[in-house]
Amino acid sequence: MPTPATSPTRDTSSDPHIPAPASREPGRAQPDPGRRDPWLLAVVLFVGYAVVSVGRYRHLGQRSWDLGIFEQVIRSYAHLQAPVADLKGPGFNILGDHFSPVTVLLAPLYRVFPSSVTLLVAQAALFALSAVPVTRAAARLLGRRRGLAIGIAYGLSWGLQQAVDFDFHEICFAVPLIAFSLEALLGQRWRAALLWAVPLVLVKEDLGFTVTALAVVVAWRARPLSPRAFRYALGVAVFGVVAVALTLLVVIPSFNSAGTYDYWNKVSESGGGGPLDGLDTKLRTLCWLLIPTTGLLALRSPILLIALPTIGWRFVSSYSQYWGTDWHYSAVLMPVVTLALVDALDTARHSTRAWLRSYGRHLPASVAAASVALTTSLPLSALAEGEIYRKPARVSAVERLLGTVPDGASVEANIAPISRLTSRCRVFWVTNTQGIDPDFIALDNSRKRYRDVEAYARTLHPDARYTIKGTAYGVVLLERRTG
Repeated sequence: MPTPATSPTRDTSSDPHIPAPASREPGRAQPDPGRRDPWLLAVVLFVGYAVVSVGRYRHLGQRSWDLGIFEQVIRSYAHLQAPVADLKGPGFNILGDHFSPVTVLLAPLYRVFPSSVTLLVAQAALFALSAVPVTRAAARLLGRRRGLAIGIAYGLSWGLQQAVDFDFHEICFAVPLIAFSLEALLGQRWRAALLWAVPLVLVKEDLGFTVTALAVVVAWRARPLSPRAFRYALGVAVFGVVAVALTLLVVIPSFNSAGTYDYWNKVSESGGGGPLDGLDTKLRTLCWLLIPTTGLLALRSPILLIALPTIGWRFVSSYSQYWGTDWHYSAVLMPVVTLALVDALDTARHSTRAWLRSYGRHLPASVAAASVALTTSLPLSALAEGEIYRKPARVSAVERLLGTVPDGASVEANIAPISRLTSRCRVFWVTNTQGIDPDFIALDNSRKRYRDVEAYARTLHPDARYTIKGTAYGVVLLERRTG
């Protein structure tokens, strides 16, 4: 019999599922090089996300008023004031619109760097951070190479890219919370999974249902292994439902001037067919969620059930923009479908069906390749174009014009000028000053929507007189004359 010193050993250097051998140096473990992969990937993704997001800002490419609204809210928090968003109406408390107190976490950073860019960079960082638990969970269950492939597929997923390309939204907090929660779930760390999920109720009012769905899956998985965790999970599931009810029926109406939740009508006022409206669009969205991101294999995992609350309210709504793949609405689904795929891949490895085992072995590389291929027509493709790194002369001219507005002035504006003013002025949405005659009116009239801007200003404010102070590439600045 050979002695231990001369016993034959198994060569595991090429097996990605077996940890690297320990260091030969006594008392010291060999560091795992794969441990850095998730963080390196997150750094690369952060740079890409930030360049695209800030690049859109530098090109005056905002597509909605949301960036301005969130800046007003976070600016209020930064100055220890109630979260007022004047763009929604003079003195409007944003807690009467959506319940997203989590945005207060950005207030200290904004106080130091008071700019819309601060929000965009923070959002890029949060989205990139979510790739860490996704990649780490995949590597732990599938091996380093397959885990990294899954991480790349996730980081380049269309849902995240569309969200990065859409100004700023509070869901940037939800994405990493869901990802860390699901990583803990896959690692059978039940308490951590629940603790990561609970703060979702502070991100947005509908996410309480996501907390409930996640807790139900935890209860399902934990029941045969930990009766205590099973009971905790059921308690969290109830908490999620109660949180939604209290938020929609008590908290938001108490801050809303009309005493209600303004978004009920987006469910009740259907265009005729109810949930069947836009069925073709909804089916395409489901295909995008399941085919390029998971090869349909995620359907084999109960984790996919966590996506149902978000898909449900979007598809029941009568608001057509909720149905498709644009904007930011699918970002919270990306960690769910990706980690459902990881869970299904881990199960498929032990299947008695050879075709399923083979399919599972090749799927990580396939979804990574699909995400890279699709990126050529998605927002991150702009990284290969020199234009995104340059600020156009027209933008510089518009900024110089808006820079003539003094700090603290009140301004009525439409989308393009908003983000250059909300850090230092009181900004209202055009037509919604509710009787206030602002000091300035800033309008993007590049499409010649207003034939006579001074006449249009008179229709908005009959008792005030506005004259053109300057123009730049279609943006017109009007000043209120006194006396």
